[in-house]
Amino acid sequence: MATTSKAKKKTVRIASGRKRARQNVALNAQNTSLRSRFRSAVKGVQKAVLAGDAAQAGALFKDAQRVIDSVADKGIFHKNKAARHKSRLAAKVKALATAQRPAA
Repeated sequence: MATTSKAKKKTVRIASGRKRARQNVALNAQNTSLRSRFRSAVKGVQKAVLAGDAAQAGALFKDAQRVIDSVADKGIFHKNKAARHKSRLAAKVKALATAQRPAA
């Protein structure tokens, strides 16, 4: 008997179960959207850092912090994961800013 990667879901017969299944579809779509915003924000900062644009990296990092905190507050990611991402991005942005600062 061959198993498929996606097992066929059984239809739920109890009304509360059907409602829960409908809710899960909507919640899954919302969580997917939030995860996508999180990844896009992080990638935007990383691309700006790789391009060497400190001003844009700083601005994107400020926006990314808001997105990362929002996702963590909603429970999509753990707070420690959010803090870890913010810390690493901040270190990259700071290193870029200090590297571009002229030596006095």
